[in-house]
Amino acid sequence: MLLKTFGWSLLVTAVALLATLLLGGVGPFTIVAILIVLEVSLSFDNAVVNAKILVRMSPFWQRMFLTVGVLIAVFGMRLIFPLLLVTLTAHLNPLEVVRLAVDGGTGPGTYAQYIHDAHPAIAGFGGMFLGMLFLDWLFEDRDIHWLD
Repeated sequence: MLLKTFGWSLLVTAVALLATLLLGGVGPFTIVAILIVLEVSLSFDNAVVNAKILVRMSPFWQRMFLTVGVLIAVFGMRLIFPLLLVTLTAHLNPLEVVRLAVDGGTGPGTYAQYIHDAHPAIAGFGGMFLGMLFLDWLFEDRDIHWLD
């Protein structure tokens, strides 16, 4: 049952880990393995929340939620959003940002440096988002109150 459900995913993961080990060595392999464990653990956490939402939807909207959600989560937030963020904060051409991301490097004028320079904007946005979630939790009218 496990291989029937997750066979392709496990195969792609194993090939990616093997390619990382052969092309990059032990250091990059370790980083990729840690990121895989982190991604799987966070995905399980999201799956619990999504399952509660999906139960109330029709089969059509369940498929739409999963299809569009996976596309946005995988391609949007992990590929397009970081490139867009560097494009906007560094005031660069999107094609130049893609070239920088593919080229690598860690010195001035590289993608890594531009991402590092964008950190205050990223952290500020994240902090505001978490603040809004907290305020919603604190002031939302609920049947069960944690604080009275």
